[in-house]
Amino acid sequence: MKMDSGKSFRLLKMYEWLNRGDVINKKEFAEMFGISEKSVQRDIEDLRAYIAENVDDGDAYIEYDQTKKGYVLIKCEQEFLTNEEILSITKILLESRSFNKDEINTLINKLLFQATPSAKMNIKDLILNERHNYIPPRHDRPLIHLIWELSCHISNQEIIEFDYTRQDKTVVHRTVKPLTIMFSEYYFYLIAWFANDSKDFPAIFRVDRITNIKNLKQKFNIPYRNRFSDGEFRKRVQFMYAGELKHIKFEFNGPSVEAILDRIPTAEIIKSDGNKHTIKAECYGDGVLMWLRTQGDYVKML
Repeated sequence: MKMDSGKSFRLLKMYEWLNRGDVINKKEFAEMFGISEKSVQRDIEDLRAYIAENVDDGDAYIEYDQTKKGYVLIKCEQEFLTNEEILSITKILLESRSFNKDEINTLINKLLFQATPSAKMNIKDLILNERHNYIPPRHDRPLIHLIWELSCHISNQEIIEFDYTRQDKTVVHRTVKPLTIMFSEYYFYLIAWFANDSKDFPAIFRVDRITNIKNLKQKFNIPYRNRFSDGEFRKRVQFMYAGELKHIKFEFNGPSVEAILDRIPTAEIIKSDGNKHTIKAECYGDGVLMWLRTQGDYVKML
């Protein structure tokens, strides 16, 4: 089937095909568009010039591949996702169970679009079972737009109000200074100060339970010395339970102290005696205490 032979259309098609890993064979391309092979060569040179001018530091370029008998787009790894990276990210997305089925399929399809044609089929096969049996969160609510909306308020430092459905299904109204969005254990969370500064520690709200967001058109400013640090907060919060900062000390005699250190990033071994380790840490709220109790006789609180 002969396609539109207009130059702009040809260049767009050529770039689209190259970008997804297809090979441009001059003879086949010429026949498809009803043009000469010399015209195809000129199109390739024009596209080379465009890429050289618009992609920094030679991060992508077109070259002739003798084995494939056509032109391919070479992408440097630091600029584009590799097939291996696409597979890894897809696996993480599926395991996170953080999005409903429509959103997870959209994200995976967009990732697969960046893979080369042969790798795309391989990745599809590798994730086929996981994708088919994917179980979305029970709320089944679309989140991507909501996360972006909240992130814009965070970036603009705008005070917002919203309705929030608590775990007992009670709906409360909240006015907050939004600080950041975090992900943990299947859910996205909004971390925020109450607008009236009634708490000495940030509040935590599950994003899927937030509705009727309203921008109050009021800006807030936090002095630099009091700026919220996402990374430092994440180290000290377990299962997104809010509360005051606590200092804890406990003994652990389980088979893998590494699992404790990975679960509690602020944990520090202060004494070891064979398989028994004395550990100290600081964490917000009671989430860490709840988790430590699940370790049974391996943990003794000090």
